Amino acid sequence: MLNGTVFSIEEFSVFDGDGIRMTVFLKGCPLRCEWCHNPEGQRREREVCRSMNGCIECGACLTYGELGESSITACPRGLVRYVGDVYTVEDIVRIVSANADILNVSGGGVTFSGGEPLMQSAFLRGCLCELRGVTDRAIQTAGYCEKDTFLQVLSDCDRVLYDLKLIDDADHIRYTGVSNRMILENYRALSKSGKPFVTRIPLIPTVTDTEKNIEGIADLMKECGVSYVELMPYNKMAGSKYASLARKYEVSFEEHIEPCAHVEIFKEYGIEVKIL
Repeated sequence: MLNGTVFSIEEFSVFDGDGIRMTVFLKGCPLRCEWCHNPEGQRREREVCRSMNGCIECGACLTYGELGESSITACPRGLVRYVGDVYTVEDIVRIVSANADILNVSGGGVTFSGGEPLMQSAFLRGCLCELRGVTDRAIQTAGYCEKDTFLQVLSDCDRVLYDLKLIDDADHIRYTGVSNRMILENYRALSKSGKPFVTRIPLIPTVTDTEKNIEGIADLMKECGVSYVELMPYNKMAGSKYASLARKYEVSFEEHIEPCAHVEIFKEYGIEVKIL
């Protein structure tokens, strides 16, 4: 029986693929993007989280210096809880199947996101295989894993939402903590696979939304014969969750939005653009 750690299940999402979708967020990610808006999905292990809504800042949860198991009972308002629950493949199949009729009527399905779902590839493949024929199965990934693992998961899903962030490897290491070598290799493999997929780019001010980076990604897409991209504007509330984990949201980039003619650049490369 395969187990996986999940930090959230969103029942009716319209941003994680076609139609109405159920999104299963798997815990754990090998990247540490400065702008990450799901910090609770970064670490694979279960951790303690506190809701800042209603917090009176009494400090009881931090009696021992950091958030921990003792913080759950220490909070006088019950605002501290665990984030990250263990599910079996059978659990996920049961939850998704219960909503399959609604998902299918809308042309939607289930999307496995994160974190990075490929970090739990065995559990992910188990879920995808058991859901074959139940509903449309998508993964949302940054593609950071060995090519063999990526191709195995690719064979078990119906479609992919693939994030591309930075085309320059040095910049990718600086802002995400890892090289983009495997990411670009898997993107090229995806483009040759015949599997339906969507390229997505987070627009991070002064980092990914520069003319040089956008042109570099557009050039890669043209090389791979890809003619559609979705742009995700920077979420100004990206740092709001860090306090709930007793972490600081520290970024080195400028948080104001720099104007960049993203759409025009992609049009020059014959690529259709949608801004989410």
